[in-house]
Amino acid sequence: MPTPPLAGSTTGPAALRPLIDTVLTALHDGAHRRDGPLPAGGPDAVTPRMRTATHPVIPDHGTGPHDALRTLVSALAEGAADPADPLCAAHLHTPPLALAAAADLAACALNPSMDSWDQAPAASALEADITAALATEIYPHQPSPDALVTTGGTEANQLALLLARERNGPVQTICAANAHHSITRAAWLLGLPAPLVIPAPTGVMDLAALDEALTELHRPLLVTATAGTTDTGQIDPLADIADLCTTHGAELHIDAAYGGPLLFSPTHRGKVHGLDRAHSVTLDLHKLGWQPASAGILATPDRTHLDALHHRASYLSADDDTEAGLPDLLGRSLRTTRRPDALKIAVTLKALGRTGLADLIDHTVATAHHLADLIAKTPTLDLYDRPTISTVLFRPTDADDNTVATIRRTLLIRGHAVLGRAHTNNRLWLKATLLNPHTTPDDLNTLLDLVNHLAHDLTEGSTPR
Repeated sequence: MPTPPLAGSTTGPAALRPLIDTVLTALHDGAHRRDGPLPAGGPDAVTPRMRTATHPVIPDHGTGPHDALRTLVSALAEGAADPADPLCAAHLHTPPLALAAAADLAACALNPSMDSWDQAPAASALEADITAALATEIYPHQPSPDALVTTGGTEANQLALLLARERNGPVQTICAANAHHSITRAAWLLGLPAPLVIPAPTGVMDLAALDEALTELHRPLLVTATAGTTDTGQIDPLADIADLCTTHGAELHIDAAYGGPLLFSPTHRGKVHGLDRAHSVTLDLHKLGWQPASAGILATPDRTHLDALHHRASYLSADDDTEAGLPDLLGRSLRTTRRPDALKIAVTLKALGRTGLADLIDHTVATAHHLADLIAKTPTLDLYDRPTISTVLFRPTDADDNTVATIRRTLLIRGHAVLGRAHTNNRLWLKATLLNPHTTPDDLNTLLDLVNHLAHDLTEGSTPR
């Protein structure tokens, strides 16, 4: 077998072109065979089919690039949960924009490694500009805000706690019961005290409980608020929380992985008022930003807040190179080798602009409200609440939790729809997290019809259709 061609240099594009055509055909064929949001049959059907395609995983003699791509990509597409299908609406699992995926292909082909300037000359400059611009969106009145690119909200939250620890020592974190699980995990990883979890009886942080905790606990304290919870999409009262932190001398981190992009929408940015008062903010553009994973951000109001991450490895950032003007990139992440994820973000922002991104956000939020309207008008369904962002909880009227769980699993196993689940108000709810800007009213009606038919069959004791 001849030496396989490489993706880069001037010859790379010619080598990639026929391979990409094979990949695109395989994606199409696999999606056509799946014919829905999820492969039917559950793990018992999906796993053997995928194993058949991969076997043998490491053959003695290769089958060649086109056969390997055609076989494995089509099998993966056939067995995928497809977030681009309007009935795939369980999680904060976004359908990526085609232009962002195309930009990510360029990043793969060029393969800059963001740990030293000599591996990423242009990419390091691009990342610096993009992170500064995103930080300015969050902190518009600060002279020198900055941000880091992360793998997502979990890494960004961990970095936020790490930076707070480096500023203040072993901080005591306070979060509400609605906080993301990564807050507790980050405290554990960093050797910090376990977070004090205060109530969120209405789905958001209880201000009276926060005031009491801030009054009684020893300092230093770090409050972590949430702008867009994973269960309901609700947003804590950020400005009121910031007021209490100021009064009590506590620091504030806001996990806005879900809700942060609302800043780009003039219609909805008021929902995250107070974001700029945090000592750090988590943002995920692979959620309400339609980027391929990963595209996380941790922003701070001043670039000097990131100085604690400074790290030196002489083979990557020698002192004399830095003094001569070569940027030192190791302080931009806890990771060493990392992808140029800023490229797809930059392409999306340049292509769509503020108005284009705002249109996507506004349309998606409006679709969630339309779904809530349909549920409210359906006598056989109960609506949990009006959506804050794009998460809608609902359940069949008078169904018990076991029936709700069975409906969800049945839809999954049949490949008809992908809905999430959330336990709140002492009940189990079906969760639709709408992130597909192409979802139509007909799609929403189809989703509710599927749930209603299953609920009827299960309640009547007949075999679900």
